Amino acid sequence: MDSTQQLTPEDDLAYNVFAKACPSRGTLEHVTGRWGGLTLGALYEGSLRFNELRRRVDGVSEKMLSQTLHALERDGLVHREAQPTNPPRVDYDLTPLGHQVAERLLALIHCVEGSMDDVLASRARYDETRGAL
Repeated sequence: MDSTQQLTPEDDLAYNVFAKACPSRGTLEHVTGRWGGLTLGALYEGSLRFNELRRRVDGVSEKMLSQTLHALERDGLVHREAQPTNPPRVDYDLTPLGHQVAERLLALIHCVEGSMDDVLASRARYDETRGAL
């Protein structure tokens, strides 16, 4: 790099989510996908069993929740603990990294929830304008 080029914040990172081959893209998809974000947000409150989590994340199928939990566990965001009881008991909770990510996601979730009046008004204006064309 010559002295006339500007350093960007991405130049200091080992990973760059904007690069096509960067492995951080997969994790970002797991975290920001519909079920990943909701699962992390639900687990922020504490450990939950599978069915408790499924009830908390209303609308998720058993299959999708299972796939989501596997992906988040593989990424090191969720910890799965199976208890050797009869019947077996499995609890899910956030790892320290998962807790950091969920905290940031919840800030975004709260921002969106707090802005819904503006969003709904904007949608109505958009739909009214587009419907008139």
